[in-house]
Amino acid sequence: MLAAPVPSLLLPVAMLVLISQKLSEACSCSPVHPQQAFCNADIVIRAKAITGKEVDNGNDVYGNPIKRIQYEIKQIKMFKGPDKDIEFIYTAPSSAVCGVTLEIAGKKEYLISGKADGDGKMHVILCDFIVPWDSLSLTQKKSLSQRYEMGCECKISRCPSIPCLVSSQDECLWTDWVTEKSINGRQAKDYSCIKRTDGSCSWYRGTAPPKQEFLDIEDP
Repeated sequence: MLAAPVPSLLLPVAMLVLISQKLSEACSCSPVHPQQAFCNADIVIRAKAITGKEVDNGNDVYGNPIKRIQYEIKQIKMFKGPDKDIEFIYTAPSSAVCGVTLEIAGKKEYLISGKADGDGKMHVILCDFIVPWDSLSLTQKKSLSQRYEMGCECKISRCPSIPCLVSSQDECLWTDWVTEKSINGRQAKDYSCIKRTDGSCSWYRGTAPPKQEFLDIEDP
């Protein structure tokens, strides 16, 4: 009686292991409203990437060097963050581990949101709100200066399917996905979730600052 060759039996198993490893390494992000991304970030800037290079960023627990991509940037405007200009941002070396790729040589302006580490260095991942500046609506650009910050105590909840309901008065329901099948719909482009004087939160549309009458409205 002949035994089946061991390698032929192990090959499908090995392939499944490799595939599962690749899937586990992939970067997965949950969609967030631009205002929520602004509020979650430590730093939000308008900038251009000038150069990019791979650098060592310390060592892992096994003593191996941790690789990062360092982008030298030219900051155009700071919307949120420290009092000093950001000169460099750091990201993982590939999109599989949530690394961000920016066009260099100052060819494109970006809105870049990210986190600050203990040394004040700015780190970004694929899940951060990083988009070409020209892709933003006029309302989004205006909201970066004040509007979004007015609603950072509010909660924006994404509605993935109907029905969906708010669970508290300080919550705004983000319905772009169910109404337009896009996370970049009207609410993302033209609305902010603003906290009113009674503690409730409500969507506000427009580039002009909210009037006091809007802020003083009480929910029934």
